[in-house]
Amino acid sequence: MATERKFADFYVGALPFQMDKIPEGGMCLSAFLVLWKGNQHNVLLGKVNPASDWVQLGALSKERAEKISDRWILPSSHLLLYESPHEAVRRISREQLGLNWSDVKSPELLVFSEAYSVPTHWDIEFVFKGELESLPRSAVWKELTFVDVSKAHDKDFARSHQDILTEVGLR
Repeated sequence: MATERKFADFYVGALPFQMDKIPEGGMCLSAFLVLWKGNQHNVLLGKVNPASDWVQLGALSKERAEKISDRWILPSSHLLLYESPHEAVRRISREQLGLNWSDVKSPELLVFSEAYSVPTHWDIEFVFKGELESLPRSAVWKELTFVDVSKAHDKDFARSHQDILTEVGLR
């Protein structure tokens, strides 16, 4: 079968059906934690403390952290270079929530991919779901609490984190 397909196999000197550059608008690999207490709609969300080092914690510039500090986000981060998704979830749990990933009950991993067309951008999202028995405490957040996401509005979220909740079936 003749094809014009390009496969997501990136490297210099790629064959005609592979890619030798990333998409024009970039490509992000991210890990998200969707943690709940009680029922799955009672999800842990936070409002970032812009005084914390969100460049290191979650790949957010100081300006971006200040801009979104009044909106909810999930504990999350881009993956570090050569970091596995499982290493990322342990890092996010430890650095952003002060807990061990092993404290999460019934952990599950889901993977999603989104492509945006102007300019072409590709997101690969590793979403780790699970249940917590208690609310973690961490100074990197201005506010950290369980929110009934079935009652939250899109405008309450930053960085399209409501889309992650939709992907996992909670909105």
